[in-house]
Amino acid sequence: MIGIFAALLLFVGITTGAVGPAWSEMGDDGLHKTSWMRDTFKDLSEDLAEATAEGKRLMIIIEQRGCIYCKKMHEEVFPRSEISSFIEENFFVVQINMFGDVEVTDFDGEALPEKEIVKKWGALFTPTLMFFPETVSGDMPANRAAVVQMPGAFGRHTTLNLLNWVMEKGYEGEESFQKYHARKFAAQQQ
Repeated sequence: MIGIFAALLLFVGITTGAVGPAWSEMGDDGLHKTSWMRDTFKDLSEDLAEATAEGKRLMIIIEQRGCIYCKKMHEEVFPRSEISSFIEENFFVVQINMFGDVEVTDFDGEALPEKEIVKKWGALFTPTLMFFPETVSGDMPANRAAVVQMPGAFGRHTTLNLLNWVMEKGYEGEESFQKYHARKFAAQQQ
């Protein structure tokens, strides 16, 4: 009987768009892995070129093992069908381990282990999402090239609105994200 009840809850969650099926796994590095994350050589110029060629925006997500806020995003926000499908359709996502040793080549050509590049960028919180324009100057590090950074975990409405604002290039306009989000959130509540 419990199995039927659990299956019914999963069915209701999937059909209402609340959450999709289990789609995130824990990697050997202790970080969540999703279908929309790319396994790359972590050369940001190459990743940006590939993202742009696919008509997508480059997004870096910095995470760390044991991060309760990363877990919240991966269990409560990213699995929502409207968010996961929007990310998959519009973003080329590269994951960086805040304390990892994998070499990352920054836009300025400097190659450092993940833990050192995160320090260079001044990223203090996990998760941190960094969004980039379609082109980046070769002499600029990622933290200066990013058009938007989201440090920390946010709820589904804020996250979805931020993703849309980035895709609409709201950062180039007059309306701040806070005003955009307030306007969109009010419309979503009606």
